[in-house]
Parts: sequence; C-alpha cells; structure tokens
Amino acid sequence: MEHRKVIILGTGPAGYTAAIYSARADLEPLVFEGDEPGGQLTLTTEIENFPGFVDGIMGPELMETMKKQAQRFGATFERGRATSVDLSKRPFRVTVDKEREYTADALILATGASAKMLGIEGENELIGRGVSTCATCDGFFFRNKRVIVVGGGDSAMEEATFLTKFASEVVIVHRREELRASKVMQARARSNDKIRWELNVTTQKVLSDGTKVTGLRVVDNATGETRDIPADGVFVAIGHRPNTDFLNGQVEVDELGYIVTKGNTTATSVEGVFAAGDVMDSRYRQAITAAGSGCKAAMDVEKYLEGEMAHDWSVTMNA
Repeated sequence: MEHRKVIILGTGPAGYTAAIYSARADLEPLVFEGDEPGGQLTLTTEIENFPGFVDGIMGPELMETMKKQAQRFGATFERGRATSVDLSKRPFRVTVDKEREYTADALILATGASAKMLGIEGENELIGRGVSTCATCDGFFFRNKRVIVVGGGDSAMEEATFLTKFASEVVIVHRREELRASKVMQARARSNDKIRWELNVTTQKVLSDGTKVTGLRVVDNATGETRDIPADGVFVAIGHRPNTDFLNGQVEVDELGYIVTKGNTTATSVEGVFAAGDVMDSRYRQAITAAGSGCKAAMDVEKYLEGEMAHDWSVTMNA
C-alpha cells in the first residue's frame, strides 16, 4: 500500500493549485484526477475572466498548463476516482476505483460540485457550444443574442438577471407555474424588461443546427402542446451537487451538502483533512476563487504537518 505525505482528490483550479503549492513545499503530493481530469473547465471554451490572459484562454488549455506547472515541481498525477475513504485514524486511507488503496498523513478534498443537468436530448452534446451551466463564465459570448435560462430558484433568477447585461432577450423556462425563488429575486427578475417567461412547461430537447444551439423544445404541461423556443444559448440553472458521496458522512457538511470549513481556513471537521474549491463553496464557484482556496489548502497542509511535530496545530486552529 503506497503512502504519501499529502494526497489531493480532484483536479480543476483548486486541485491543480493545491498541487503546485504543496509540490513547491517539497510535500510530493499525489493527485487523483477523478472522472473528469481538469474538472468542469475542460468543458468550457474560452475563459476571459481568469487573470493574466489578456486575450482569454481555452478552458482545457488553462487546466493542462496548471497540471504541467504542478508536475514541474514534483506533483504526481494518477487517473482514478476516490470511491471511499477512512478518516477514523491516521494515516488516512483512500480507496481509488474500489480496488487500489493508499494512505496519507493529510488530505486535500478538491472534488468540486457537479451542475445538475436536465437529462434531455442534445444537452450533453452541446455543452460548450451553446449549452452552459455558468452565466458568469459564458454570458459575455451571448452579447445581443437570445438566451434561455432553465430553472425556478434563486440561482436561475440571478443568472437570468446577469445575462440581461449581454443578451437581447432572456427567456426563463420553468416546469411549474410557481417559482421556488425568493420574493426579492422574483421581483427583480419580473421587473426586468429583457426577461420573458415560459412557465409550466417541461423541457424535451435542446435544438441545434448540427454545430450550435438554435433553441429549446418544450411541452406545455397544461395542454400537452409541443413548441420550440428559438435561442442562441441555453443556460441550465437547476442547482449544483457537491461531490462528497464518497466521504460517507465522515466530514461535516452544510444543509446543501457542501463541506464546512473552519473560519478563514480550509480545515474541515476532521483534523488533517482540508477542502478547497467548489466542494466547499456554494456561493462563488469561479475558477479564480477555487484556485485561491487551493493555495490556502496547500499552505494549511504545510502548517499542519509542521505543527504535527510541534503538537500545536489544534491550538492554532482553535485560536
């Protein structure tokens, strides 16, 4: 059974940044890439809001560059997904793909959060070609175009309102007549002249011309009538699901399932286990904030391992 000082679960901006910092600290991290090496950014096209790239950068390119930077300093990457962990004692035990076992003195959880999808025809095929789960990331590309936002909660109202800065029209599509969003968020969206509504309809298919989105097919729940809503983009805003099932309740999470961290640190309820990126961030969910938390996690791990010898980490954490 292979043992490491630090194991990082998950990649994306959080995992890669944690790998860079911990590798530069000579901690020789082992990083498991999960089912989607590079995370959700590998499904995006051009990223224009990540600092340092004047003309933007493609999502897969940014992730590959981060990985190479971590490898340069000695981080090791392996394909595979953590299917279970034992955090009851040190060293921690990690099982990958239900068969390989590893141990570590410290863990960084950077497994992210997966956007909930509609599960309809054309959706997966058109991710990055008109279908998106992040208005902040992709809204700019729909300047003066017509877009659809699917969802009825606060996130959908927020995404729709944000998209009116760029789009010529935003259509909110929801499966019920009533919205789940707070009254404040509903009022804000309803007062926006650029937003129109398609309520009490069920999404059926994302339409395309073979290369890009052209609209969304829906079924009217009251009449059974099928109709097509033309659009250049479809934003799915029905929530996110933090990837924490493999933890089996061993780490404290909030009411939405996101890992709870202590104060301004990345420390979790289990001493020696740290969390970074979207798995602990239900609010911002941006590449740059994930990268920042990955940096913090690596620095916290370094201090923790040093404090292990000095027996002062718990004092520091509770101060």
